[in-house]
Amino acid sequence: MDEHLTDLNPNDEEEVQEEITLRPKKLDQYIGQEKIKHEMNVYIQATKNRGEALDHVLLYGPPGLGKTTLAMIIANELEVQIHTTTGPSIDKAGDLLAMLSELQPGDVLFIDEIHRLPKNVEEVLYSAMEDFYIDIVVGQGSEAHPIHYTLPPFTLIGATTRAGQLSAPLRDRFGIVQRMNYYTNEELMQIVQRSADVLGMEIVQEGAYEIARRSRGTPRIANRLLKRVRDFAEVSGQNVIDEQIAKSSLDQLQVDSNGLDQVDRKILKMMIELYHGGPLGLKTIAANIGEEQETIEAVYEPYLMQLGFLKRTPRGRMVTQKGYDHLGIPYPQD
Repeated sequence: MDEHLTDLNPNDEEEVQEEITLRPKKLDQYIGQEKIKHEMNVYIQATKNRGEALDHVLLYGPPGLGKTTLAMIIANELEVQIHTTTGPSIDKAGDLLAMLSELQPGDVLFIDEIHRLPKNVEEVLYSAMEDFYIDIVVGQGSEAHPIHYTLPPFTLIGATTRAGQLSAPLRDRFGIVQRMNYYTNEELMQIVQRSADVLGMEIVQEGAYEIARRSRGTPRIANRLLKRVRDFAEVSGQNVIDEQIAKSSLDQLQVDSNGLDQVDRKILKMMIELYHGGPLGLKTIAANIGEEQETIEAVYEPYLMQLGFLKRTPRGRMVTQKGYDHLGIPYPQD
């Protein structure tokens, strides 16, 4: 495979637009995350009845679970505009002020990767979130002077895969905090069927389930795999995606029955073959397989732990007996 199917930032513009097309627009179209949907529906209706801005919302959890989609749905349900940015793209307080000055009363500002906000920007954000104003200093030297800028009531929605890296003062200013969970195979099957319908593809239930169960509990990956299976089906002259074409396509993509790809298996095999299954530090794992520590910790490790193939101990990461069994390697009894 030339790219990991868990890649979070596809470069192909057509594929990005296709992913946007697949996103539901309303809460009743959003599949999964039932607890969050129910609670957000209550908060949104109460807010609209009072004619106020929704309290600030923090969405956290592994990548690909629909945080951005949910933020857009919240804005749609509130019938307001959404302005989107990312933590790393806001370099200084002036950048933040420029975005906040565009907001109308009740609008949503969505900041993805909010844990990567520079500290000086984060501190300016405190007063914006709590009291809807910003104090910044403009100019340099003798020409420096403070500016007090009043903001309209707005809703900040922050999304992060690293809730633990948020500072306590920032985290405490979110009135609504929601943890996104992995999806069940049945929920993912519904997502695959809906996406196939949007894309004008015919897929049977068995084919949709085969894609779903190899999708790591993640809608983004389910949609990516669906499009790759579509490619294989079209080239082989298949008009309908059934269980057989889904299986053969995903096998060629080296995505196994549990959704593990080459990198997942590489992590487990390396730990077993070179380090007897661990314990092993994250830095050592990254150096051995040629991946960034952040990528391993945010993308691969959570799912391997969810499956019970990997565990964290005070001394480091270790492959479990389930991990050995999945690879067909005898588990050391000592």
